[in-house]
Amino acid sequence: MRISWQYTGNAPIKLKTFIRNQGISRHLMAKVRGDGGKVLIDGVENRRIDKIDPQTILTIDFPPEENRKNDLIPSYVPLKILYEDRDFLIIDKPDHVNSIPSVPQRKDSLVNRVDGYYHLRGYDDLIPHIVTRLDRDTSGVALFAKHRYAHALLSRQMEQHAIKKTYLALLSGNLKEDHLVIDRQIGRVPGSLIERQVVSSGGQEAQTELWVKKRFPDCTVCDVRLHTGRTHQIRVHCKSIGYPLVADTLYGGQIQLPLQRQGLHCRKIEFYHPFKKQMMTFESPLPQDMKKYLELEEHKKTGR
Repeated sequence: MRISWQYTGNAPIKLKTFIRNQGISRHLMAKVRGDGGKVLIDGVENRRIDKIDPQTILTIDFPPEENRKNDLIPSYVPLKILYEDRDFLIIDKPDHVNSIPSVPQRKDSLVNRVDGYYHLRGYDDLIPHIVTRLDRDTSGVALFAKHRYAHALLSRQMEQHAIKKTYLALLSGNLKEDHLVIDRQIGRVPGSLIERQVVSSGGQEAQTELWVKKRFPDCTVCDVRLHTGRTHQIRVHCKSIGYPLVADTLYGGQIQLPLQRQGLHCRKIEFYHPFKKQMMTFESPLPQDMKKYLELEEHKKTGR
C-alpha cells in the first residue's frame, strides 16, 4: 500500500520530524524498511537526506504483512459489516464471540472471522488489526484497522481517549442517581486469571460515567462511557455500587430470560478518520435478546 504526503510548511524541516508528525513511529519505520518497504522523496527511492523543502512529496510503500499471520486460522462465519474503506473495517460484533483468539477458542474469534473475510475478498496482504476489543459476551460496534499505519494512528487516539465508545448497559435494580461518575481503582481478584474487583490501592485508575435513560421494574437502562479502558471495567464498577449488570453471573447479576449474558452492548463509536480528515460515527442496533428483555420489562411496567 502506498501513501503520500506533501510538506506544506514555509521552511525546511527535518525528514524524521516530518515522518513523526504523520504518526509514524521509529519502530514502524524500522518495520517498513526491514520488511522491504520503500521511502521515496519526490518519487526517487533511497535519497539520503536529512531535511526536506516546502512542497516536497514524501511517499512510503508499506510492505505486505502476510509474514506476521503466524498461526492465525481463518474463520468463514459471515460478518455484519457496518462500514469499510481502504483503511478501516467496522463490525457489528455478536455476543458469545471472543474478540481475539484464546487457547480454548483458537478458530472462531472476531479476528479469525475478519481474517477469513480478507481471504474471501482476496486481501492476501492484510492481517486483522483490532483497535477496540469487546468482552466475549458483549455485543456491538468493533473497530479494525486494515493496515499497521492506520492501526498506529488509531492507537494514538486510544491513548489520548479520543475514540469515544458509548455502551448501553442494563443495571440490576433501580439506580437512584440520574447521572453518576464512578472513580475507583480496579485490580485482579487473587487466584483468578479472569475476575477483577475494585481495590482501595495498588490497582489501575478507572473512571466510568453513566447517564440513566429509563427505569423499569427490574433494571435501569443507562448510557455508559469509559474514560479509561480496564478489563471488565463497566461490569466491575456496576457491581461495586450495588447494581451489577443483568445476567452478569460473574459479577453478581442474575439470569433473567431471555437474557443469558451480561446486559451490555457497545451501541456507538466515534473517532477521527485520519485519512478522510473528518469525524466518523457508527451505531449498532440493540440485539434481539436485549430488545426482547426490555419488551418484557415494559410490559411489567405498563401492564400492556
